[in-house]
Amino acid sequence: MNAHAPFTPFTDEEASRQWLMRLAQTAVAAVHPDTLLPDRLPEPPLGRTVVVGAGKAAAAMARALETAWQRHHPEAELSGLVVTRYGHGADCRRIEVLEASHPMPDELGEQAARRMLKAVQDLGQDDLVIALISGGGSALMTLPADGLTLHQKQALNKALLRCGAPIREINTVRRHLSAIKGGRLAASAHPARVVTYLISDVPGDEPSLIASGPTLPDDSTPAGALSILERYGIEIPDSVRRHLMADGSAPRRDDAGFARDEAVVLARARDALEAARERAEHAGLDVRMLGDDLEGEARDLGRAQARMVLTVQGESERPLLILSGGETSVTVRGDGRGGRNVEYLLGLFETLKGAEGIYALAIDTDGIDGSEDNAGALIGPACWTRARSARLSALDYLARNDAYSFFAELDDLIVTGPTRTNVNDFRAILVLPRAS
Repeated sequence: MNAHAPFTPFTDEEASRQWLMRLAQTAVAAVHPDTLLPDRLPEPPLGRTVVVGAGKAAAAMARALETAWQRHHPEAELSGLVVTRYGHGADCRRIEVLEASHPMPDELGEQAARRMLKAVQDLGQDDLVIALISGGGSALMTLPADGLTLHQKQALNKALLRCGAPIREINTVRRHLSAIKGGRLAASAHPARVVTYLISDVPGDEPSLIASGPTLPDDSTPAGALSILERYGIEIPDSVRRHLMADGSAPRRDDAGFARDEAVVLARARDALEAARERAEHAGLDVRMLGDDLEGEARDLGRAQARMVLTVQGESERPLLILSGGETSVTVRGDGRGGRNVEYLLGLFETLKGAEGIYALAIDTDGIDGSEDNAGALIGPACWTRARSARLSALDYLARNDAYSFFAELDDLIVTGPTRTNVNDFRAILVLPRAS
C-alpha cells in the first residue's frame, strides 16, 4: 500500500481502519534510513573508514550508507560489519551484514561483537569509524564482561524483560555487564575518530542509552545496575555481583579520547508522530499529541487513554486524532503470547467496550511487536461485537498476557514484516464526532 495515497473519507468502519493503516505507513516512512542517512555522511578520512553497527535498522542503515558512499566517494575505502535481527538483513557489497537473535541474545550476536572489537583495533589518528546504531542493538551486540558468561546474560535479560522494568533500567544493567557497551567499542577504536549515527528507540532520545551506547559513555554506575537487579528481586549470580561491586573501568563522558567523536540522532519517535500529525492536519482533522516518550504498564496506559477518549469525544464537530509514542512495558504473569502494543490495545479495547466512532492502532515501528510476527493490531467498534459473538473475554486474555491470541481470533493483527527501522511504538486513536 502506498504510504502517500490520498486519505479515504470516514464513510464506514473499513474506510476508517484503512485511513489509520495509511497513517501508520506515513509515520514509518518518515523515519526510514533510506530517507535520513545519505545527506549526513562525513567526508572520507586520510586513512581507512571502518563501519560497525547493531540494531534492527542497522542493515538498512549500512545499505543506505554504502549506496551514498559509492555515489559521492567511489574511490574511498570502505569496509566493516553490522549485526541485525534475524530476517532484518539487507544486501550490501562492502559492509558485511550479520544476523543474530533478539530480544534474547545468542552466540552469533556474541561472535559479531567480538569481530567488531577486532575490526576497530589498531586504527590510527587518520582513520574513521562510522557506527550505525539503532534500537535492538543492545541484545544483538552481546559480549559478556570478563568473568561472565553468555548464559548468565541470557538469564538476566529474560528476567529483566519479564519484570516490567523500563528500557532505561534494562540497558543500564546490560551496559555494566558488557565488554563492548557503555563506550567501550569507541574506546577500543581510539585514536581513530568515531562518528555515530543513531535511530532512537528510547524515551528521551539520550544517545548514550540507545542500544546501551557502545560508542558513547554515560554517567551510570555498576552500583546503580546492581540496585536495579535487587529492586526487581532478580536472582544475581555471585560472579555478576562481584563484577558489579568492583570499581569497574567503564569510559566516562569526559575521557579525552572522546573529544573528536560525534553523535548524530537521525530519527526518533517524535519524527514519526510529526509526520502523522502533518498528514492528519492536511486532511482536516484536529490532532492532539500526548507525548513521544510515554512509559509504564502497557495495559494501564491503554485503559487511561480509553477513559480520556470517552471524555473528549463530542467536544468538536471535526474528527480528532490522538497520537502518542514511547516504550511501555509488560509485567508477564501469564503464559500467553503478545507484545506491549497488543497489550496496550487490549486494555484500551476492554475499557472502550465498543464505543461508536472510536478506532485505534498501535504498532512497533520495527514491524515486530515483542517477539511475535505482528507489528501490532487495529480495533474499531465492530471488534467488540465480534468478540462478544465469539465469547472472547478481554479480561481473561489480559490475565494470561495473551493479547496476540485475542486479536488473532478477531483477525485484527497487523502483519507488516520487518520495516528495517525502529523508533519504538506508534499509537493513533481516531475519534469521530458522535452521531446527532
